[in-house]
Amino acid sequence: MVTEEDKKFLGQFQAYQQQLQSIMIQKENLKLQMFEIEKALEELEASKEKEAYKITGSIMIKKNSIDLKNELKEKKDSFDVRTKTLEKAEERITTKLKDMEPKLREMIKE
Repeated sequence: MVTEEDKKFLGQFQAYQQQLQSIMIQKENLKLQMFEIEKALEELEASKEKEAYKITGSIMIKKNSIDLKNELKEKKDSFDVRTKTLEKAEERITTKLKDMEPKLREMIKE
């Protein structure tokens, strides 16, 4: 027989699983954006042009290449921090799920 405590436990377990899935999706999105930033920085480094275009919304704006590089580097740094934060959250939730596993296994046996 499933008690209210068991239902609450299962609800928590499922919530942690959903949080973990959400974090993994966010990390994957950040990886893709980081890849794009790195490619853009490579192109700017390889280019001898003093100006380049930046897409903003549905328009392209001409900007100084150095300013664009700095902007992309700042964005990359911000994404690095966000990625590390997500990794810590992922680690914390994974630990909680592992800690909950024995009780879950016990519930399944009943």
